[in-house]
Amino acid sequence: MPYLPPFIAPTRYRDPATALTQVRAIYDQQISHLRDAMQRYVAGETLPGHVRACYPFVRIHTDTVARAILETPDISQLSFGFVAGPGRFETTLTRPDLYGNYYLEQFRLLMQNHDVELEIGTSTQPIPIHFSFAENDHIEGSMTAERRLLMRDVFDLPDLASMDDGIANGTYEPLPGEPQPLSLFTAARVDYSLQRLRHYTGTSPHWFQNFVLFTNYQFYIDEFVRLGHEAMADPDSGYVAFVEPGNVVTRRVGLPAVAGDELGVQPPRLPQMPGYHLLRADRSGITMVNIGVGPANAKNITDHIAVLRPHAWIMLGHCAGLRNSQQLGDYVLAHGYVREDHVLDEELPLWVPIPALAEIQVALEKAVADVTHAEGPDLKRIMRTGTVASTDNRNWELLPGNQPQRRFSQSRAVALDMESATIAANGFRFRVPYGTLLCVSDKPLHGEIKLPGMANHFYRERVDQHLRIGIRAIELLRAEGITQLHSRKLRSFSEVAFQ
Repeated sequence: MPYLPPFIAPTRYRDPATALTQVRAIYDQQISHLRDAMQRYVAGETLPGHVRACYPFVRIHTDTVARAILETPDISQLSFGFVAGPGRFETTLTRPDLYGNYYLEQFRLLMQNHDVELEIGTSTQPIPIHFSFAENDHIEGSMTAERRLLMRDVFDLPDLASMDDGIANGTYEPLPGEPQPLSLFTAARVDYSLQRLRHYTGTSPHWFQNFVLFTNYQFYIDEFVRLGHEAMADPDSGYVAFVEPGNVVTRRVGLPAVAGDELGVQPPRLPQMPGYHLLRADRSGITMVNIGVGPANAKNITDHIAVLRPHAWIMLGHCAGLRNSQQLGDYVLAHGYVREDHVLDEELPLWVPIPALAEIQVALEKAVADVTHAEGPDLKRIMRTGTVASTDNRNWELLPGNQPQRRFSQSRAVALDMESATIAANGFRFRVPYGTLLCVSDKPLHGEIKLPGMANHFYRERVDQHLRIGIRAIELLRAEGITQLHSRKLRSFSEVAFQ
């Protein structure tokens, strides 16, 4: 027999803030039920039945394809915030402490676009016990192996069937009588990724900002750390804190510590894909992640960061220059991608084009000009716009018959790496604006391979400038606002309403 908290019936709301308050109330009640039951279970108590708690949901009903007439440009131009047609639309919700402002904005847009009530209630989707632990809870570690094994009889464990990416992939088909989705991700899928982010980056999802830089070299991270601490020493900086793996927080000079800062501890070793966060009060700061080498890492981390619904992510990395006219240290602004990474072939077929996004392209080109002070022909001399090929074979040069070289030549590729196409493709897949600015570090087709002396000189000369270009591009995107950034090119003709 299920052991449930008291049932909270669905109620309707005309005010987004009141609706969010109800989401918080339901979520807090359900999580408290799980945490209390877990503490009793760890203490050895026999519970009165199978413990279950469920996520809150939000639901709307609309009977027309028409939307309300909006006179506010910043709303009418958005590519999200509305449903595709008449029907019932629903999604489960989680972590209102983390997603409160995001939910509030989605609720507001739905109400304004459709003039409907929001229905808030308790869903039937169980909350897995693993997703109920607080940030620093590790109570399950004190149980015996036998007691841990019996958990599956007492609590709901993660169900992979409720966590797939069918909605994002465009393959989800509701059964007859089921509602259409409101969001790309169910609550369980979100919680799963939040747990993975803590594991891979060594930092809490709470710190992630709305603009993300990816790199494939630790040199860039070292420079980002230096710039982060430099910003914290500047009382006039627009950034308020800098966070490193282990949730080690440095507040800007003159700002007081915040409760919880003292819990940060530098880890004995860096996590697999360490994350660093330069915070702004409105979450419009910069997160930077060293994804390491290879498309598997690139897909893995973007699969999880996508649930945070960032406004943009940009790849800053090194590449092989494929043209004789390129010089070491030249930049490549990707306007197309050859996908030979293979990690997304099932989710996003190769026949799907990955378009360049004008807003990101313009910001990156302007940032290169601002940082290098190059204009006109001088700018074209140091930055080439072209196709980037991404491969999953680090030693593609050794394949017989020059087959990869022939394909890269036929595609007109100007640069080659292992991550950029994956990051762009997953941005397209998850409706996250994306861009790529690479720096030529070797030219294997022309005899200029990476040697220790050459590499060290290259890194000293280019890493700082390249990173500053990425940061400048984000500053430009932030100043422009998100109205144009979330392009309609990333949305299908039958799209979920949530950003």
